[in-house]
Amino acid sequence: MTTRILAPFALAVLGLGAAPAAAQQSDLTLAIQLEPPHLDPTSAAAGAIDSVLYANVFEGLTRFAADGSIEPALAESWEISEDGTTYTFTLRDGVTFHDGSAFDAEDVVFTLDRARGEDSVNAQKALFEGIESVTATDPTTVEITLAEPDGAFLFNLAWGDAVMVAPESIEDIKTAPVGTGPFAFERWVQGDRVDLVRNDAYWGESPALETASFRFISDPTAAFAAMMAGDIDVFSNFPAPENLPQFESDPRFQVLMGSSEGETILAMNNARAPLDDALVRQAIAHAIDRQAIIDGAMYGAGTPIGTHFAPHHPDYVDLTELSAHDPEKARRLLAEAGEEEGMSLTLKLPPPPYARRGGEILAAQLREVGIETEIVNLEWAQWLEEVFRAGEFDLTIVSHTEPMDIGIYARPDYYFAYDSLAFQELMAELSATTEPEARSSLLKDAQRMIAEDYVNGFLFQLAWPTVADAGIEGLWRNQPTQANPLADVRWRE
Repeated sequence: MTTRILAPFALAVLGLGAAPAAAQQSDLTLAIQLEPPHLDPTSAAAGAIDSVLYANVFEGLTRFAADGSIEPALAESWEISEDGTTYTFTLRDGVTFHDGSAFDAEDVVFTLDRARGEDSVNAQKALFEGIESVTATDPTTVEITLAEPDGAFLFNLAWGDAVMVAPESIEDIKTAPVGTGPFAFERWVQGDRVDLVRNDAYWGESPALETASFRFISDPTAAFAAMMAGDIDVFSNFPAPENLPQFESDPRFQVLMGSSEGETILAMNNARAPLDDALVRQAIAHAIDRQAIIDGAMYGAGTPIGTHFAPHHPDYVDLTELSAHDPEKARRLLAEAGEEEGMSLTLKLPPPPYARRGGEILAAQLREVGIETEIVNLEWAQWLEEVFRAGEFDLTIVSHTEPMDIGIYARPDYYFAYDSLAFQELMAELSATTEPEARSSLLKDAQRMIAEDYVNGFLFQLAWPTVADAGIEGLWRNQPTQANPLADVRWRE
């Protein structure tokens, strides 16, 4: 061991006054469970991408605030025409991408035309289908014309799928993303972490953190060990809820128990027999004991839901009784559907504990009513390919963490393949409606429609527990979108 000796002069100087204050810590290691399949939020449905990059590396014209409200981001202001079809955005002047190139109106045109183009692979392409044109009227002004009014347009522009990108860096975006945010991408050590560094040229207030690393720890036991050892400072959506009481009683840590936009569902392939029969889907819904899944898989952390809508939203309708746990009714419905002999279905599960643990409990519940399941555990990339893209599944459990995303049920080509003209017309009416009370009524109708059609088995709203060092402040407690913005995070002095 090397011993450091202070020179006599230095000792004399230090002896004249108080010891120097320790420098405030400026690095942070934050862990999440899933590693992104790549780093382009505009071409994949994986929430893990936004968990790392949203509001850190990439920004949109608008953004979600911590309370879920919409606020200006790269657009400092906007005007809406009287007929609600033309939005004129004034962009912040002097903004640059991390590679030094200027952000201007032409980048907005490029981004939105790419997102809505015929060959677009944007997972939320439907958000942009109402755009008729995007025009740069000068370097800091963009005019977006819609085919018809869209009361959710500013909300849609805040999604991670709508962040601004540049043609100069688009080719390498999946491995070397370049944005305008408060942090710049430094490196991706696949299987381990993504490192970010402070963007000293950021247009907004400079972050307190100089560096941040996002670690990927999928195993709940390893997550607990890493937190206890101090190898990580924060674990967002801690994957072992059984350990939360231990952290809560330890003064070294803080536990932020928040809510998310994560509707956790038993998704059913509505296009594949026998799940194309609403009676079969209804039977499955009545076979489910939601609370048993919440208690067994999540140690009580979660709120039962009866439709695809967040309970904390003011327009939420509690429809859990429509699919109350009733095994006897489930068996009667199966007999009515001609399936009294039972059936066998695949249950494909992605890695998160809510799916793996919940899947085992759910399989036992379905077995009670005569439905056997073949459980297939998939890694996240496999799930995206087999289930989300190819639709090769009967049942799956997944949490949809996108904000207020009930509109996905109006997309017949979406992975659970619900094709209802009535619902599609309802969503079209909602899009064209701007009056708040009318929108509220339509949203409630939409919740009832998918619940009464038993499109999926609606399980619970995902809680969002964050375990952090007690000395950290500025973290999001709730998840209005799946993200870990670090611009306001700092170590207490």
